[in-house]
Amino acid sequence: MPELPEVETTRRGLEPFVAGQAVKAFRIYFPTLRWPIPAFLPETLKGQQVLSITRRGKYILMNFSHGSLLIHLGMSGSIRRVNEGEFLLKHDHIEWVFDKACFRLNDPRRFGAILWHEGDNVLEHPLLQSLGIEPFDPLFTVDYLYQALRQKSQNIKASLLSGSIVVGVGNIYCSESLFKAGINPKVASNKISHQRVERLHQAILDTLNKALESGGSTLKDFHHTDGQPGAYFELHAQVYDRLGQACRVCATPIKKIIQGQRATYYCPRCQSR
Repeated sequence: MPELPEVETTRRGLEPFVAGQAVKAFRIYFPTLRWPIPAFLPETLKGQQVLSITRRGKYILMNFSHGSLLIHLGMSGSIRRVNEGEFLLKHDHIEWVFDKACFRLNDPRRFGAILWHEGDNVLEHPLLQSLGIEPFDPLFTVDYLYQALRQKSQNIKASLLSGSIVVGVGNIYCSESLFKAGINPKVASNKISHQRVERLHQAILDTLNKALESGGSTLKDFHHTDGQPGAYFELHAQVYDRLGQACRVCATPIKKIIQGQRATYYCPRCQSR
């Protein structure tokens, strides 16, 4: 599914065409994604200027003077730039029309979301209130991560995926970060030493930065707003989706386990503890 790098790449692709522009039209072609799309949105957004387009966790926030649009790409969603009036593709559900650009949300599984928050503080929305710190926030320090993990007895993979400690370390990049830090995904969070948490902290930042530089992954049919695929896995993947292949460090076959109904890939030798 689109994770933080893919969502941030999408936000950056939208920003030059959307920020400061007025919505000419907002069209709903399919009214229900994960939740019903508010039917009042075409009228509410028409003629309104986008003050900014930001991100919180995996949510893209399109901010107006009277509220904010929350956009979640779900498991398979993507937003692409099109010509207004262009033939609709299967699973094109939403369309934004601006003076200089037109964008459509395509979501085959319909697990994404388009929601509205009235008022000027979108961070009060229930879906955003309980999110953990952003990974590139200066407050996301080694000590913060260590102290937060000390409160968790569950495995480290589950703690990172929960989003309550730090957002954006989703399934794909979590496996990659744990490999880079040399940490077994099954180890209890509160059993990891400060020194190993320091390696994990740096691995998270390095992995997410590389993904951003590459424009995200090529999995799950993720594409940029210009239609081009990301290249993270082509350039950097060490363990994810490499079951049975030789570890790039020690040549041990990569293993796969299921944790919380999610696939985890790791090297049993490099990540022995």
